Amino acid sequence: MAAFASVLAAPAAPAATAKGASDADRAKAMDTAREFESVLLSQFTSVMFAGVKTDGPFGGGPAEDIFRSMLSEEYGKILARSGGIGLADSVYREIIKSQENI
Repeated sequence: MAAFASVLAAPAAPAATAKGASDADRAKAMDTAREFESVLLSQFTSVMFAGVKTDGPFGGGPAEDIFRSMLSEEYGKILARSGGIGLADSVYREIIKSQENI
């Protein structure tokens, strides 16, 4: 469990640096890129869980739907923080590139 926590605590370094952007702008761009990847991964996990049936005396209902939604969101955040699928770096580079072209 400690190894899992250390992976979550160590964010990936940005793959590209912006020439004209300040450190605050780069940090904000990277946060935005990671958030985008987190939302996308949350959507992936919610679709994945859509086919899983609940059973037993406490399964199903509106509370189960709310719980699964929150669980998918947290899974997305965890996956993005632990390296994700590499989308955050690409989105970060595109954000910086579009800001340099303004």
